[in-house]
Amino acid sequence: MSGIQSPVTPDSVTQGSVVVDGVRSPWIQAGDKSASEAVVFTHGSPGCAAEFTQLVAQTGKFSRAIALDMPGFGGADKPPPRAFEYSVANIGVHLAKQLEALGVERAQLVGHDFGGAFNLLAAAYSPDRVGSIVMINSGLMRGYRWHRIARIYRTPLLGELFMMIANKRGFAFAMRSLPDWLVDQMWSNFDRSTRRAVLALYRATAMGDQAEQLPAIRMLSREWPALVIFGMDDPYLPATLASRNTESLPNATIELIGGAGHWPHAELPQATADLLLPFLRANVSD
Repeated sequence: MSGIQSPVTPDSVTQGSVVVDGVRSPWIQAGDKSASEAVVFTHGSPGCAAEFTQLVAQTGKFSRAIALDMPGFGGADKPPPRAFEYSVANIGVHLAKQLEALGVERAQLVGHDFGGAFNLLAAAYSPDRVGSIVMINSGLMRGYRWHRIARIYRTPLLGELFMMIANKRGFAFAMRSLPDWLVDQMWSNFDRSTRRAVLALYRATAMGDQAEQLPAIRMLSREWPALVIFGMDDPYLPATLASRNTESLPNATIELIGGAGHWPHAELPQATADLLLPFLRANVSD
């Protein structure tokens, strides 16, 4: 149905899809599917909803929990950039519309990588819908400089050449901290259309523009509980920048996980769950 796969998917996790503005996105879900409040897990680039399967199942024991494939990624529709704007702002608005279509009136937003930025823009679009914010190796971090691969993506022609010659061996090396099943899943999703979406997203994202958004996001987020979880060995986002999330999320608690890289929820799932689940339990309405 959705193309979202995990080697061990609990029976409590179901699959489906939602269509917004003509773009279909698969989802996985657990918990009370009719609840108007949900914990929402949002992946980054080149991620997919499957990376949150176990967290969705665990969260489903006390709340409705949802993870979606964002447009251009995973098993979602992948329209060309001329037909869909692959920017943080547009995907954030799209996510807010997805949640509306799914009947989510209050959301505890958990985002990894670009997913955290998507969540913040979704929150800005519908601030009354937000219960709390969790950033996993993510953030609008002043002073961040693009990593080497991102600089290649952002360079016309060089980025296209890099994508053209990409192979599974190189992809697996870049994702070597992840379990094999997730590397295989991400590689199977990394088709020509996703590669095109990745280039468009990186080229539409300017660090200066994100920094300018900090005061507005901070103003909105003054009442939101927030948690920042960061793998200390992230080769793409230096953990030294994790605390700068407080510039946009003044209530944020910063938690660093030693021995984890860019995907702590996949690399050290228990350590991540031990930090994340109590926070979510405390903020989900009774």
